[in-house]
Parts: sequence; C-alpha cells; structure tokens
Amino acid sequence: MTSETAAVKQAPRSFAAMHNGGFRWFFCTYMLAMMADNIEHVISYWVMFQKFHSPALGGFAVVSHWLPFLAFSVPVGALADRLDPRRIIQCGMVLFILASLSWGYFFVTGTLQMWQAMVILVIHGCAGVLWQTASQMLLHDIAQPDELQSAVRLTATARYLGVLVGPAVGGVLLLQLGAAHGIWLNTVFFLPVMLWLWKAPYGPRFRIGEPAPRRAVRGIADITQTIRDIAGLPVIVAMTLLAGAASFFVGNSYQAQMPSFANDLGHGDPGTAYSMLLAADAAGALVGGLLLESWGKLKPAPRTALMLAMIWCVALASFASTRNYPMALVLLFICGFFELAFSSMAQALVQINAPASIRGRVIGLFNMSALGLRAFSGITVGIVGALVGVHLSLAGAAVALLAFTAWLWLRQRAANGAAQTRF
Repeated sequence: MTSETAAVKQAPRSFAAMHNGGFRWFFCTYMLAMMADNIEHVISYWVMFQKFHSPALGGFAVVSHWLPFLAFSVPVGALADRLDPRRIIQCGMVLFILASLSWGYFFVTGTLQMWQAMVILVIHGCAGVLWQTASQMLLHDIAQPDELQSAVRLTATARYLGVLVGPAVGGVLLLQLGAAHGIWLNTVFFLPVMLWLWKAPYGPRFRIGEPAPRRAVRGIADITQTIRDIAGLPVIVAMTLLAGAASFFVGNSYQAQMPSFANDLGHGDPGTAYSMLLAADAAGALVGGLLLESWGKLKPAPRTALMLAMIWCVALASFASTRNYPMALVLLFICGFFELAFSSMAQALVQINAPASIRGRVIGLFNMSALGLRAFSGITVGIVGALVGVHLSLAGAAVALLAFTAWLWLRQRAANGAAQTRF
C-alpha cells in the first residue's frame, strides 16, 4: 500500500463533519474564540500604537505571538497525549481572558508601560499554543475517521471566518465602547468554549479501546524524540516539511506589509485599499473552505497537497509582481483559496497518519513547523524587503518556496514509483 492510499477515504457527503453534533459545537465555539483573539489584537495594537508609537513593540507583538508555538508546541502536544485536551484548551481560554482583563485595567487607569504590554503579549501567545495544539488533538475524539479531513478543513474555515469578522467587530467595540470596555466585553466570547468543554463527552476517559501509554513530558527531548519517531513515516515528514517551509519563507508576513502594497498599487484611499486587500485574502480562504466542503471530492494525498502549495506560490509571486490593483485583489483571493486548500490537507494527512500513542507530540511538531517558524518569515519578507523592496522580497520568498515544494513533489513521486515497483 502506498502512502497516498494509506489515507482514509473522504466521506462522500458535503460538510461531513457538520453532521456530527459535537463538531457543530466545536466549530461555533472555536470560531467565537478566534474572533475574540482578533478583536483583542485590533484594540490592543491600536492603543499600543497611540501610546508608544514604537515599531519595535509592534515587531515584538508578532514575535511573541508565534515564538511560543516554536518553543512549546511539542511539549503541549505531549501534555495532550498525557492529560485531557479539554482542560488544556480551558487553560488557554483562562490566559486569553486574563490578558484581556489586564489590557482593560491598564487602559482605564492609564498606567500601561511598555514592559507590561510585553508581558501581556507573551501571555496571549502562550494562550494560543495551548488552545490550538490541544484543539487539534480533541478533533480525534469528536470526529469519526471518515469525517476527519472535513473537520480539519472546516476548523481552518472557522479560523479564517474569525479573522474576517474579528477586526470588524473589534473596530465597532473600539468606537462604541472605547478600548477598555470593548476589550472587557471581548472576554465574553472566550466563555462558550470553556463552558461547553466542561461537560462535553470527549477526552481520555470517553475513549474506547486500550488507552495510550502515559509518557512523561520532557521538553526539548520530546522534540528530538518525535523527529526520530516520524522518520519512518514519509507522509508526515513531507507534510511537516511543507508546512515548515511555507511558514519560514512566507508565513503571514505579507499581510503585515499590506499597507505598503496598497500604497504602491496606488488605487484610491490607502486605508480602503489596505482593508480590501486583507479582505480578499481572507475571503478567498473562506470561499475555498466552503467550496471544497461542498464539492467533497478532493481526497487527501501528499502529492495533491504539494501541487496546491505550488499553485499558491505562483499566485503569491504574481501578486508581488503586479502593479494593477484589481488584478492584485483577484490574485489575493486565489492565494487565500489555495493556502487553505493545501494547509488544511497537510494538517489532515498528519492527523490521519499520526500513531495514536504519540499523536499529540506529532501534532505539536507539525504546529511548531507550521506556526512557530512564522516568527522568521518577518526576516525573509520584512527585513529583506527593507533592503530590496517588499515586492521583490515576497516574490523571491515565493519562488524559493516553489523550488523547495517542487523538490518535495519529485521526491514523493520517486518514493511512490519505488513502492509500486516493489509490488
């Protein structure tokens, strides 16, 4: 059996995971939490800019958001192997609420200092890694095997929906209630997932069959051991390398450069142009999730994920090269579509093929690669862009990623050919 046929066949039903009542609760509460995450970004970043006018603090905000994924994804995955992932998610929500309450206190008292802002940003980043890693682990308790790819893709769609809605809601709260009261109200959106998970019938004691061995959590040693454990699992290796390369070379760094792209494209008001560019990328991902779920025939396979990633690279390089604003919107829409398609498929393949006994650590390693390495994309696109221009830096990063992905595709093709020859 080849690595591609080892994947579980996708359910023929559209929106397969949505037929699962537990997943519907998961989807709605996850989307609300993602919306709240982005509301906090909108309000806190605005206040920090108004108070400190510090580009360095803005850079720290990005690093503090992604660096915890690099440092703690595998240890949190090991915890999810050993403990109840529901409780780990709830701990993440508590940290999110603590961060929002702290922002509100300092906004009301007017006593916010830069070091305090940095501490809160770190708390927020740690909350994210607890939430995301354990949530992916929990999907295996909620979704049936033939629903898993649908569940992963719909979760990604919920993430983009939260990214779309969060800034708009955050802007309204900021205008209508002010920064302090708006961010305090935002804590309410973190509560549904906490309350639902309190009694949700998932987690270790609800699993059927022999329980996985309870392994000690060993920090950095878990990372090296997990790398050794997946060395003989080519699908997981290929998808983890793909996610890591996409994160390292591009990540979401081009979104931080959108004001520059909007200004260079010179179409209308820079503020409106900027908002529409961001919306086009997120809308492409949202539509991609909905269309792929409706179609329901794109089966998870490594070579398919790699091909989708290569199309994403071409679209990104084309966006970076164009000076036509309407074309830029179309290309960003395409970018969002294919980014969701390949990233959700890569994640599904990792979760489907991960051995049950080390699933949390494998998912943690994938998150470390897919999310943690985004901390370095600010160098490949941002810092290099300061030297040669963001158009050239983004195009170069996309071309470098395209070359690496093509190498992975050829490697996967050769492996499949060798496997077929043996049989």
